[in-house]
Amino acid sequence: MKQIVEGTTKLKVETPKIVSKDMQTFYNPIMKANRDLSILLLNSLSKTNMRIALPLAASGIRGIRFFKELKSNKIKSLSMNDMKPEAIKKIKENLKLNKITSKKILVNLGDANQFLYNNKCFDYIDIDPFGSPNHFLDASLKRILNNGILAVTATDTSALAGSYPTACLRKYQATPKKDHNKHESGLRILIKKCQVVAAQYDKALSPIFSYFKDHYYRIFFKVQKGKTKADKIIKQHKMFNKAGPLWSGQLWDKKLTSLMAKNNQFKELQKFLDTIKEESKINEVGTLNIHSLAEKYKLPKLPKTKLLLETIKEKKHKVAISHIDSVSLKTTIDEKQLVALIKLII
Repeated sequence: MKQIVEGTTKLKVETPKIVSKDMQTFYNPIMKANRDLSILLLNSLSKTNMRIALPLAASGIRGIRFFKELKSNKIKSLSMNDMKPEAIKKIKENLKLNKITSKKILVNLGDANQFLYNNKCFDYIDIDPFGSPNHFLDASLKRILNNGILAVTATDTSALAGSYPTACLRKYQATPKKDHNKHESGLRILIKKCQVVAAQYDKALSPIFSYFKDHYYRIFFKVQKGKTKADKIIKQHKMFNKAGPLWSGQLWDKKLTSLMAKNNQFKELQKFLDTIKEESKINEVGTLNIHSLAEKYKLPKLPKTKLLLETIKEKKHKVAISHIDSVSLKTTIDEKQLVALIKLII
């Protein structure tokens, strides 16, 4: 057992060579950015006095960081649940380590779904499992309030990105495609899955901040009640380049994304946030990969990225570098036009 510091929080955790769900108290240091972005997003929203639920709390790091780093008016109650007695013990130890005794914090031992079913509704529910979030979607969507925020993580990227297409079809009722767009397609397939489950309860899920990073997918949804709203969401489920059905709408709320980039206090995330800020201005499905185009059209060389972006913009097209892949472009120019443009400037 080792004591570490993440953000402003002290934590006693296991430090095995391989992070796995079999750890007595699960803690994944790679997910620090996931937690940083969650804090930044909640602090950038106008929502206050929230009832927050963490059904898979593990070591308690997310909850404790929320309590310490969210603005003082954000939390009405913070519920942390885990099914492992060892985890509950560790959460309480880590609360004590950080000198937190607030009555706003509730710690519960039990199954994640049962915990949600047994409670009143929440303004924010964070589903951050090891693997697929599927098992927790139904309970979460029954307990999320109108205009609430549902955060969903998936780490089963091999299925969603096309390495195991039968697993993707079975778990997400969609066909993936293993090409340069595989991670955006995987992200959009996951969004579609969540939206379909929500629609059963006449709830519409609109992505407000979505990304792929460090081998996981992450989406924050705004939840709105209403049959008409849910119907409009479902109509945006389409096929793209033989992948899908998947979500074909916007992946981000532009104003929120801009605010997050402006408010960011985590220096190591600034480039990532600035990239998404620019990408969010372009509502297109998929990207054009420069290296793939060079190989396909036998281009002898490629122009410098800065020159290419400037030239595309001069032609009155929108363009931004993808946060998923630095050699892929989110753009309104089509493939043949882009290749012709490259040939002109090389």
